[in-house]
Amino acid sequence: MGNGKCGMGIVRVDGRNRVLYAGFVASTVAIGLASRRFGDTLPTFIAAYLPDALYALMVFLLAGLIFPKSGTVRVALAALLFCYAIEASQLYQAPWINAVRQTRLGGLVLGFGFLWSDILCYTVGVAAGVAGEWMHTRERRKI
Repeated sequence: MGNGKCGMGIVRVDGRNRVLYAGFVASTVAIGLASRRFGDTLPTFIAAYLPDALYALMVFLLAGLIFPKSGTVRVALAALLFCYAIEASQLYQAPWINAVRQTRLGGLVLGFGFLWSDILCYTVGVAAGVAGEWMHTRERRKI
């Protein structure tokens, strides 16, 4: 993969702009928190599933920020594995981890109960990140 190519036709030649990705992460966090806080004003479907998709998008963006030279597919797989592992950890309900989940940050990061719909939302969120990178890379090649 030294030639900058990664599977599925997605090319990563010169790395990601960390400042841009930090801005994307901050924006995604703000929109995600707003979607939780003001969920009662959103359509039910959006309020139920958007926050989890945004969580996965944030994880994808953070992985891209931390590993700016890694290919899109590798970043996507890392983000999916992280999100799926967090979701699977919700099957574990020991008192100590439930106490962590009761904190604001613990609840946001670890969640509370396993849902298959969350797995789908995480997949959609990471796919949105992949699509965004693909479109951005495609546009940069045109210039």
